[in-house]
Amino acid sequence: MRVSEELEGQFGEIDIYLFDQLLRGRFDDRRRILDAGCGGGRNLPYFVSHGFDVCAIDADASAVAAVRRMAPAADVRHGQLTALPWDADSMDAVIGSAVLHFAQDRQPFEAMVREMWRVLRPGGLFFARLASSIGIESLLPSSTGRLRLPDGSDRFVVDEQLLLDLTRELNGSLLDPIKSTNVQNQRVMTTWVLEKT
Repeated sequence: MRVSEELEGQFGEIDIYLFDQLLRGRFDDRRRILDAGCGGGRNLPYFVSHGFDVCAIDADASAVAAVRRMAPAADVRHGQLTALPWDADSMDAVIGSAVLHFAQDRQPFEAMVREMWRVLRPGGLFFARLASSIGIESLLPSSTGRLRLPDGSDRFVVDEQLLLDLTRELNGSLLDPIKSTNVQNQRVMTTWVLEKT
């Protein structure tokens, strides 16, 4: 078996920045996780196969069905991120990988973030990857809002100040500096990792 096949079998198509959090021990004592906006479950194979208490939600019914087939013991729901069906402080970690930038404007964006934060327990990990303007501000008409990116996609785009303001408002603390990957000035994906204090 090729190394790449072995790794894919163990980790699926996990977001490389989420994989980094695993390697750094951030999930060692955080065993109940929510994948908010799970899609087809690309970030879940490792967690499912290693006995984590996995919860997931997505607005796409076919994606939910796929995750239920992949992880029959997981608590997988069909629904919106603005109204999560779990209790407050019930998750050790909340993952929002490439989902928050689908918000139509700032109000639903913040509603999703606040709802994900609501279900996170104190000491819990919040992990988000989302579109940002960091480093490509001169290519965009605004640094935040629903924008057309140079790659032709429409996304809700954040800037560093918005993420820092929300971190403070949520009473969170950055576990890592805000990190951004610029993909040849076509789009920027930013990693925002917080601990709920």
